Amino acid sequence: MKLVRYGPKGKERPGLLDAEGRLRDLSGVVPDIQGPVLKRLLPRLTRLNPTRLPLVPGRPRLGPCVGGVGKFVCIGLNYKDHAEETGAAYPKEPVVFLKATSAISGPYDPIVIPRGSQKTDWEVELGVVIGRTARYISEAEALEYVAGYCVVNDVSERAFQLERGGQWDKGKSCDSFGPIGPYLVTRDEVPDPQNLRLWLEVDGRRYQNGHTREMIFSVAQLVSYVSQFMSLHPGDIIATGTPAGVGLGQKPEPVYLRPGQVVRLGVEGLGEQRHRVVAEED
Repeated sequence: MKLVRYGPKGKERPGLLDAEGRLRDLSGVVPDIQGPVLKRLLPRLTRLNPTRLPLVPGRPRLGPCVGGVGKFVCIGLNYKDHAEETGAAYPKEPVVFLKATSAISGPYDPIVIPRGSQKTDWEVELGVVIGRTARYISEAEALEYVAGYCVVNDVSERAFQLERGGQWDKGKSCDSFGPIGPYLVTRDEVPDPQNLRLWLEVDGRRYQNGHTREMIFSVAQLVSYVSQFMSLHPGDIIATGTPAGVGLGQKPEPVYLRPGQVVRLGVEGLGEQRHRVVAEED
């Protein structure tokens, strides 16, 4: 099932798409699609008849597909071709960092180039949404703790990330740098997360064309691994890394985003995002 959150920023309501792709209001069933609600909602969805839910008129804005995210965990260098294009060695263990939850935005909201940025970049990724509290879980049981999947754009400012010292987080956490959605697609609709194509284009030019089977560490490995170091709670998100084709890796020179450009990206079966690039207002 495809779950959504729709409405003005900060006032999103829960919804879902029915079999005909029409938006239905879920607010009579749950107050929102977020952490603790996910654990209660997912079993109820199997008994829910979407045609009995109210239709939502018009074409409202779609917000982030999960609200109240507690942790936005990201995995770096998880595709061999991406590690190669950046000149990095393949990691022996997953590279884990956190993106600030204040970076989260909707699937069609603008990407805002922050003040002082010259190297704002793109990264299409498969996002994993946690559905049950996970702590010290095994790889074999890891997918049972997944609520579903979504598209993530791990927008990155490379100078902030790589040239300003310290950790990566400050190049990953600017406002608008974490679009998620359009949908939270429940786990039952994604039988194998290692069998999904993902892509990204800027102004109609395809830069990224990847496949999740090329991950160095699988979704199950990542969920298990992260749970050894921190508790994962319902509504937490793990962004699982990006394939080759980021702006930093373009030859003969890197290519970065500029105001006025349009970024489109998608993951097979999980929908597409579309963002206009704008400059930060003074």
